[in-house]
Amino acid sequence: MSIKASELVLAPNGSLYHINLTGDTLADNVLLVGDPDRVNMFKEVFDSVEHESYNRELHALTGRYHGTRFTALSTGMGCDNIDIVATELDAAANFDLSTRTPLSTHRTLNLVRIGTCGSLQASVDCGNLVASQYAIGMDGLMNYYIHGDEGFMHDMEQAFATHMQLDPRLAAPYCVKGSEHLLEQVAQGMHHGITVTAPGFYGPQGRNIRLAPSIVDLNEHLAEFSWNGVAVTNLEMETSAIYGFANALGHRALTVCLIIANRPLGTFLNDYHKPMREAIGTIVERLA
Repeated sequence: MSIKASELVLAPNGSLYHINLTGDTLADNVLLVGDPDRVNMFKEVFDSVEHESYNRELHALTGRYHGTRFTALSTGMGCDNIDIVATELDAAANFDLSTRTPLSTHRTLNLVRIGTCGSLQASVDCGNLVASQYAIGMDGLMNYYIHGDEGFMHDMEQAFATHMQLDPRLAAPYCVKGSEHLLEQVAQGMHHGITVTAPGFYGPQGRNIRLAPSIVDLNEHLAEFSWNGVAVTNLEMETSAIYGFANALGHRALTVCLIIANRPLGTFLNDYHKPMREAIGTIVERLA
């Protein structure tokens, strides 16, 4: 059955409306970054570039490194953007866009987010890399979708909800597992932990500027939670949605974040471009 034009929206050139990609211009290895300018760093790494497009905060670049094809794509900030990006990446991979009908065979993508985040543990300092073994979503996005249980950690959700005792007015948290395959392939020598995804940067991450956050000592409570010996290491704004969509739609996903703020110590890494370039080079090399 064909999906209506108002539901699966395409650009005039036949590509996905927001990400400006098609199945042909999308590689199986997709590197997700928040900042559109960060996509330019991949030009220094790739041996060749075959496609580049821009649309708002979404900057796409497809090229090759040592024969392996990659797409680097900026997402902007927040899970609302991931809702768009992840849905359209899957559509590019698994739909005939000319007819808006699903393809008969499933194409699996490797979705690797290379981002920045804040550490919730004093021992995980600025400049370190953290790979997300699990993600806890406090954003509520996946609660809007019907999906199977694959990768979703319901026991972990219950334990986290009991630990946090969240106000019922807030979104119900969800917990999702990252790809063990990508964790083993990419994350050697990095910290491994649980990443908490917040629906904002200030109050939802416990920052008190003029409006006080409704959850007192949020970060301290988060840092005290662990699951099967794995501690909460960091806090950011996209990973839970990436993991949720990947597991629900049959893709593999991993987030690797550079720590640029240590919340317990109150420190911040202002210029992180050099370690970010190094992280991009390392991850591309390991995926290739």
